[in-house]
This record gives sequence, C-alpha cells and structure tokens, in this order.
Amino acid sequence: MTVLRAWQEHALERMSAWQDGSFLLSAAPGAGKTIPSLAFARRLLDAGAITRVHVICPTTPLTRQWAEVAGRFGIQLAPDSEQLQPPRDFHGIAATYARVASSAARWAPQCGTRTLIIADEAHHLGDELAWGEGFARAFAATQRWLLLSGTPFRSDGSAIAGVRYDADGVCVPDVSYTYADAVRDGICRPVVFVPYDGVLSWQSGDDVIESSFSDAELTSREASRRYRTAISTELADGLPRILRAADERLGEIRGSGGHRDAGGLVVTADGGHARRVAALLKEITGCSPVVVVHTDARAAGKLRAFGEGRERWVVAVNMVSEGVDIPRLRVGVYATAAKTPLMFRQIVGRFVRTLAGRPAEHSYLFLPADRLLRAHAAEVESELRHVLRSVSDDPGEAFDEPPRRRSEVTEVEAFVPLAADVAPQLALFSGGPPPPAPPPPPAPAVAPGPPAPSAGPPIAGDASALPATIATEPVFQRRRRLRDKRTSLVRTLAGMDGRSHREINTWLNRQARIASVDDASLEQLERSVELLEAELDRLARRRARRAS
Repeated sequence: MTVLRAWQEHALERMSAWQDGSFLLSAAPGAGKTIPSLAFARRLLDAGAITRVHVICPTTPLTRQWAEVAGRFGIQLAPDSEQLQPPRDFHGIAATYARVASSAARWAPQCGTRTLIIADEAHHLGDELAWGEGFARAFAATQRWLLLSGTPFRSDGSAIAGVRYDADGVCVPDVSYTYADAVRDGICRPVVFVPYDGVLSWQSGDDVIESSFSDAELTSREASRRYRTAISTELADGLPRILRAADERLGEIRGSGGHRDAGGLVVTADGGHARRVAALLKEITGCSPVVVVHTDARAAGKLRAFGEGRERWVVAVNMVSEGVDIPRLRVGVYATAAKTPLMFRQIVGRFVRTLAGRPAEHSYLFLPADRLLRAHAAEVESELRHVLRSVSDDPGEAFDEPPRRRSEVTEVEAFVPLAADVAPQLALFSGGPPPPAPPPPPAPAVAPGPPAPSAGPPIAGDASALPATIATEPVFQRRRRLRDKRTSLVRTLAGMDGRSHREINTWLNRQARIASVDDASLEQLERSVELLEAELDRLARRRARRAS
C-alpha cells in the first residue's frame, strides 16, 4: 500500500490509461513527482507488463537518490551503472544522461518493449543536442518514456525529446501540477522576492557611470556591468549590506519564527566569488559558512551534511539545481550572473520544500532589482495571484517598455566597480496571506494485483516525505555493504594465514560458485562472507589451542 496525495493519485490514474509513447508529468519542484512514477512502475512490474525499469537523470548523486527511494517500493535499481543490463537481484539501473549519450550505440540493441524508461528532469533532453539524441537512440525500442520535469522548457529554446508541443511551440504536459497548485495545497512554501536597488557606480573605460536598476537607458554591456557591480563583494554598501539584511531575516525566522534550524543559501557566480561571499558571512555571523563548488568531489556530501545539520549558511556555485533537497532553507540571496528562466526557477525551487510537522511558511529570496530578474519573479507571482496578495505598486512597471539603448562601444573597455548604496526594496509580493495550513492526511491508494515477492514494505504517512529509516535496505546498498565486508575479511584472512588476496578470492569464488563478483547475487555474496567468517573462526580456534 502506497499513500498518495490527491494530485499524485490523479497522475497515477492518468498514467494507468497510457499504453505507449511518451508521457510528460510536469510538477513543481518539491511537489513529489518521484512517488507516482515509482508507484506506476511498481504496478507495471506486479502486472507483468514490464520486466525492466531504467531511470535516467542528470547527475550521479541523483542516481543514488532514485535507487534509495525506489528500494522503498521494492524496485531495485543499480545506481551510476555503466551497463544497461542490471546485475542479478535488480529490476533495472539508474544512470546519467551523459552515460546514456556515450553508451547509446551499445545499449540500443539491449532494450526491449517491456521496459519502462523514467527520464528525470527531462528538460535536459534537447532534441538536437548530444544528450537528447543519445537518449532517443538508446531507448528507441522501448514502449514507454515517462518524462518528469518541474521546468519543462529549455533556455536555448530547443525542443525536448519526447515532448508534444502546441501550434505556438508550448509544451503540452499529460499531467500538470503547478507551483501555484502546490502552494494552494500547502505542499510547497510561497516565496517572497525582496529586490534591492540604489545608486551603483562603476568605471567603464575612461568614463564613470552611475545608475540604478530603474534606469533603462543603458547599453547591454553597461547593464551587465551594473549587475556585476550589484553583486560585487568589494563595495561595503552593496552586496555585503544585502547579506547582512538577509542574515537578519534568517535570525528572525530562527528566533521568533520558531524555525530553530532554518538555513540560508547564497548562489554565487564562481569559486572566487563564493569564497569572498563566505568571508563576508563569517564577518557578519562569526561562523564560517559551508562552501560548495561543483568542481569539488565532496560537493554532494557537503550539501547532504548541511541539509541534515544546523549550520546557518551555505554558499554554492552550480549546485542548486536537480537533486538538491534541503527543506530547511528559508532565506536566499541571488548573486549569480546566470539569469535564464530555467536557472531562476531552479533557484526558487530550492526554497519551496516543506518540513513534516511545520506549516508551509514563507521563504525569502533577496535579488538585484534587475529588469530581467524582476520579470522572472513577476511570472512566478502571476501563477500565485490567487494565493498571494499583490502589493499596490505594480512590480512590472520597471520592465513594461523595452530599454532605450545608447550606441554600443565596440572597443573593449576596462571595468571597475566603484561604489554602491543599495537597500532592500518593498518586497514584490509583500508576503501574501498567512501560510496555508498543512493538507489533511491523504487517502491510501492501493496498487491493483498481488504484491510481487520483491516488493518493499507498505509506506505509511505522506508518501512524498518518506521516512529516513526504512524497513528494507535497498539491494544496491546491501550489495555494497556485503562487498565491503568481504574485502575487509579477505584482508584480515590474508594477514592471518599468509595467502595472497588473489589466492583467497579464487578459493572463495570457487566455493560460492561466483564467476564474477560484479555479477554475484546477494545469496552468493552472503555465502562468501559466511565462508570467510568460518575460516577466520577456524584459524582463531587453532591459534588458541596452540597458545594453550
């Protein structure tokens, strides 16, 4: 039995009538689109309609997240797999789009019609780009593509593989659950945007230019330099002042707001910018924030530790998109140079997730009052118009007319940020009404047919906020634990009886009838551990007899 929210149950019903082709489930970040996808896969496996489930996603950490959650449905996935054919004891694999693109020719003949493909964050599948082409080639023979995305569009405007578009080029989801729907239902937090503006000054070649974001009479180059001045860490009354205001808001939330472990996130432009922002936050708070850069091999682990901890701030570069699930984030500062609609939506998505036992309280995102960012924010506000109360001032007035541009200067000019005097402005949407009450407990939706022998335990409570501790360990984690234990025991045995690791492994594989450890079943790995423990016990008893 799997407990579903009302929208998830509706999505599952729509999927149940789907036989072949592609199916796009568009749901807001944090709404829980993973759950109906896996519930549907479980139903197909139970009915014998499919024999394989393969999940494809953007990053390696996400493959492990999918494998962990799928294990709770009794669906065993081998994460970060290099092979399409899964090892024994698995229903399928979880792999990255990059892996699929590089393996498409080899994988294509291995795919059959009785395979379900789940494409997470499917907006990565540009039709004429490497990932989209590789995906389409690798899985051309499969019967069903289940496409998932909270942002079903691409910044480059290209089509997404498998997605249907209307006459105006707008994608047509088979199921849509918007951010506004999620806020209305109390599943996601409403985000309040707090733009900051003021007088900004910079040197451009031989000229010194002063401007605020309300000034439209700038060339695109100077508008870009105005933005870079606004996110510069060197000007005391610029970004450092905004960081201080954001930390004060976070302090209020952690104090009088009662959210004691609430966290903040600053999204920065690059590694150097992140380190300078981190130094400023240390001056402001007295504590060093967590710094996470995408080039750091430990980045995913550091984010996970921050999500489970109580640290005040995390500063990140290119680590705020898919798979970053930190429900305690309540305050953000937008200080990255990237301003695409996709990046903006993904950053907003980091602040919408709720915590079990707490209402869907507001989150706050501080951002430069840049014309483009205000336009992105206004689009979000328009979706929430029936949920959030707008302020009397029209937030769109700064970008209703196209900017009037001076002639572009063709030569490259020196740029130096000189001064800033900015302050948070009236919040675009003023916080809206009180946050909605938590939704009532959802009704259980029971998958038809008898459970398969490998099915996991029933999941009680809110299915999109599954408990951290589960009754059944996913097979990939159990395999890894058994293999690690086997390696450790082989090392111990080699130290006791003088045989080499190779000699012991050869003996062990012969006794357990293992052709390759990579392909060994759980039963064979468990037998290996039993043999090693028995051998070590035998040697220990023999030594004890000699000593006596």
